[in-house]
Amino acid sequence: VYNVRTLERMGVSAVIVEDKTGLKKNSLFGTEIAQTQDTIENFCAKIRAGKEALLTDEFMIIARIESLILEKGMEDALARAIAYTEAGVDGIMIHSRRPDPDEIFAFCREYRAYNQKLPIVVVPTTYNRTTEEELAANGINVAIYANQLTRSAFPAMERTAQEILQNHRAYETDKRLMSIKEIISLIDLLI
Repeated sequence: VYNVRTLERMGVSAVIVEDKTGLKKNSLFGTEIAQTQDTIENFCAKIRAGKEALLTDEFMIIARIESLILEKGMEDALARAIAYTEAGVDGIMIHSRRPDPDEIFAFCREYRAYNQKLPIVVVPTTYNRTTEEELAANGINVAIYANQLTRSAFPAMERTAQEILQNHRAYETDKRLMSIKEIISLIDLLI
């Protein structure tokens, strides 16, 4: 409740709440590491409490369903989506580790038979050959590219560090670097 009110006051427009409990672990590990999904009843209570705490109707609470990640099956994912919708959630995020979008698209077909309006959010990290047009054609409203920028930044940082180590100075890296002035201008735009 406190987090929802704080985020809303800060001007955040939505929050995605994961239906797992315990310490945060990357979902792409799936069943390789211990991850526990909350009960449907308990998670619905969290959704209702969050919705009741809101000061406006604009802030969205989106439920992230981990059933497919944890290999609990389509039936569990759909039961949760329906229960979370009935609890008042503003959107559904469905997640998968599979390299193709088939189970995501199957979920969307089934869920859309129940609810045509609520936004569906996906994170196509593992099924990255799928286009946004294909996602939209299957009833998906939002695609989050969750880690591509971070993953592309690390090789660039490694290359820069190697050049500095090789040349014992930073001059050779300047051609690929953004100026400090540009960075400050970008930060100023965000503030």
